[in-house]
Amino acid sequence: MHKFKFWTATAVVIANMIGTGVFTSLGYQLQDIRAPFVLLMLWVVGGVTALCGAMSYAELGAALPRSGGEYNFLGRIYHPAAGFISGWMSALIGFAAPTALAAITFGTYFVSVLPGVDNTSWVVKALAATLVLVMTVVHASTHRNSGRTQVAFTALKIVLICLFCFAALAMVPDAQDISLVPAKGEGSLMFTGAFAVSLIYVSYAYTGWNAATYLSGEVENPQKILPWVLFTGTALVMVLYLALNFMFLKVAPMDAMVGKLEIGYIAAEYAFGQTGARFIGVALALLLVSTVSAMIIAGPRVLQVLGEDFSVFRPLAKTNADGIPVAAIWFQSVLTLAFIITSSFESILVFSGMLLALNSFAAVLGVFVLRWRQPDLPRPYRVFAYPLTPLVFMALTGFTLVYVGISRPVEALFALGVILSGFGFYMFAQFRNRGAAAQD
Repeated sequence: MHKFKFWTATAVVIANMIGTGVFTSLGYQLQDIRAPFVLLMLWVVGGVTALCGAMSYAELGAALPRSGGEYNFLGRIYHPAAGFISGWMSALIGFAAPTALAAITFGTYFVSVLPGVDNTSWVVKALAATLVLVMTVVHASTHRNSGRTQVAFTALKIVLICLFCFAALAMVPDAQDISLVPAKGEGSLMFTGAFAVSLIYVSYAYTGWNAATYLSGEVENPQKILPWVLFTGTALVMVLYLALNFMFLKVAPMDAMVGKLEIGYIAAEYAFGQTGARFIGVALALLLVSTVSAMIIAGPRVLQVLGEDFSVFRPLAKTNADGIPVAAIWFQSVLTLAFIITSSFESILVFSGMLLALNSFAAVLGVFVLRWRQPDLPRPYRVFAYPLTPLVFMALTGFTLVYVGISRPVEALFALGVILSGFGFYMFAQFRNRGAAAQD
């Protein structure tokens, strides 16, 4: 059976991370922070946090090599119920809703060059749905087709981002005068509530660094290459994020970007004029193809392993001759299409980041738990600078979770509701498993 190679798995990590977040976050950050050095440090701190998480996941992925990401880790480290709830959150919210958002953003950018087409029209949803369906057909075929498509669109994404940065910096008529050295008093801004709030947006933009662990079982020699996949993908994304945000700040005035979502389009207008910005809109749309593609690869692997372990989900474990979980891929895509058609995913997205961060926090804590419970377990890779690396991730992620919980209590209650519903469904699934075992 053909398996995913190093560059395919790395492409999944990169594409999962670079979505809408980096092109929308700066507008929110500028509402409270106007210091270029501090704004760029946000992306450094977020990148270091993601790297610490990636290295911690690399140890878990090498020691516990099975597809499913946190479902596999939490179920084996803590209890099957913890893994089930994690898989429940990832399958229902963690992938389908962000995939829908990325697809709709793709459609919105694409229609920016179509004269007379409003970005709220049915054309946007039609383009979004078409993209999801095309990628579903490709990824439900073979590992070779799936891998080549993902690598190609991710390579295109990296090339377009680099070209966008270089061209905008070279062609902008009036570059902004910004300094990469902190002015007097700016360093203290990194210890304020405004920095903490902005870090939440950055952490959302870095979400996806753990994507390769969702398909560990389908990667060639995962115990050897998974650590390199996670590190390479995350480090490269951090460099691209820093380059993009430096370019945004250099090209467009801060006042023009405050509170705005379409930061990439605004920067393109200042660099290339209105006509050039329209074509940049199409380029930004193409960037999102690989994001949608990567989520359609990673998400269904959680559904697949749920189907392997619980009889109530058994149809989702069905694979084709090449080992592709076809049923799970189509199930997630149908759910994504429902979000696109109804647009009801917007309320879910507010707290989906919180649920995903909670998943990651529990998994990284599992590095300590697993070393304590199973010290003799073979670990082909041990996390660099243990215990500092996982502790840095847990401290920054834990701070973000506490802050969001306090400032957004309604979303926190919704997140708690999803967790409780997952536990209830776990009890039902266990009941069905016992019934199936009794019949056998």
